[in-house]
Amino acid sequence: MRVRVTARGSTAVWLVVLVLAQTAAFLVVWRFAVGSELGQWIDTVALTGNQIGQDRIDGPVNTVLNAMSVVALVAVTAVIGFIALIRGRIALAVTATLLIVGANATTQLLKHGLVRPNFGIDPERAAVGNSLPSGHTTVAAAVAVALVLVLPRTIRAAGAFVTTAYAAIAGVATLSAGWHRPSDAVAAYLVVGVWAALAGLLLLVTQREQAQVESADAHRVAALILGVGGLLAVAGSALALTWLVDVPRVAPDELGRRPLLVGYAGSAAGIAGTMAVVMALVLTSIHRLVPRYKG
Repeated sequence: MRVRVTARGSTAVWLVVLVLAQTAAFLVVWRFAVGSELGQWIDTVALTGNQIGQDRIDGPVNTVLNAMSVVALVAVTAVIGFIALIRGRIALAVTATLLIVGANATTQLLKHGLVRPNFGIDPERAAVGNSLPSGHTTVAAAVAVALVLVLPRTIRAAGAFVTTAYAAIAGVATLSAGWHRPSDAVAAYLVVGVWAALAGLLLLVTQREQAQVESADAHRVAALILGVGGLLAVAGSALALTWLVDVPRVAPDELGRRPLLVGYAGSAAGIAGTMAVVMALVLTSIHRLVPRYKG
């Protein structure tokens, strides 16, 4: 009984904190990158910098992005649900599906509901309006987190590294292809992070009485590697983008190669780092959300 109380009590508090923290982070990213002139300029510098070396990576980038269709999303969601069902986890199958559907629906509502002020910084894309969060990045990240939830604990850590890399590559690919600004991808990861925490709360509510939480199932090393690595990448990104603040604020297409490269590479690091941190947060409590069962 003590194990059950701990799993449902302290873990629930931790998940609520994650919901609030990632929501606050989303608001900060949106307010700065979309609502401020400086944020829009830095975003546009990074997006303009994707032209450096684009010819060499154009093929792989298009392959990654074109693979994320509606049909593919439905098929992957069905596979994820099937994995949970063959493990006898009906609630897990439903929760993983809700995570994918909820995160993607939220992204679409935000993308069409948020307003992007026109400061005249990116006139070529002004008519498009708001593009935050990125739909493609949300798809990749939601699938990554949902798959880690349903995987058996013996291969969960390895799955976390593979799916984190996939979701990070997808986010950077949207920048490299010129489809999205870096803040769009970062915001998408935070949306998925919020839904991952909400999914965790649902799993706690539906947890069976014979749930047995084992500390040996905690993926501390994997979470530490992803968390520290992600935070270092985000810190490096912050330093690079801070350097841009001192660059003369001219039109991004009039800048030299160095500031464009710093903006692009720094933003790519921030995108990958954010996904790593989100996955690390998922791993910190997953052994309590999907525990063993007695008998």
